[in-house]
Amino acid sequence: MRTTYLVCYDVRDDKRLRRVFQYSVFECDLNPMEKARLEAALAALIKHDEDQVLFVSLGPAEGRGERVITALGLPYVAVDAPCFVV
Repeated sequence: MRTTYLVCYDVRDDKRLRRVFQYSVFECDLNPMEKARLEAALAALIKHDEDQVLFVSLGPAEGRGERVITALGLPYVAVDAPCFVV
């Protein structure tokens, strides 16, 4: 079963930030194995006493009704694929 997560991070060092990714918030539909791999890959890149990565569970990826997302500035664009940051 896939779960939708908001993956958000605050990486303090520019070099580590470029290795993680240029954006700081992602919507990811992940199964438990994919989430574990993503967590392990990010754990290897960040400095644990300076950086932070949050996984916010939004619930099951399927069957929970219409998602309502609003945006200021550039519009929200849904990506029709699981998100793998690393």
